[in-house]
Amino acid sequence: MHKLVVLYPEPVDPGHFREYYVTNHLPLVMEMPGLLAWRYSFDVAATNGEAPYFAVFEADFADAAAMATSRSSPQGQRAAADVAKYATGGAVVIHYPVRDGIG
Repeated sequence: MHKLVVLYPEPVDPGHFREYYVTNHLPLVMEMPGLLAWRYSFDVAATNGEAPYFAVFEADFADAAAMATSRSSPQGQRAAADVAKYATGGAVVIHYPVRDGIG
């Protein structure tokens, strides 16, 4: 499995972010081909001090190639272009292969 994670710093207007994200952005994400599962949270906490992020999103794909195909698809490009409409604090996008733990 391959995971895509988007970390969102505090936006200028948290209320707009939440409303727009749920109502407009997530429906675009759900159209992305090859998406196996997704999850998000606005309740990001740090174990010490203040959390550096306001929200987090995770998406699962079969592998890196499936993720790349999805992101470059018209649906993926629409979702990526939409980020500027709500994420005024920017977004940090990372991805990685997931390895299962043993024991």
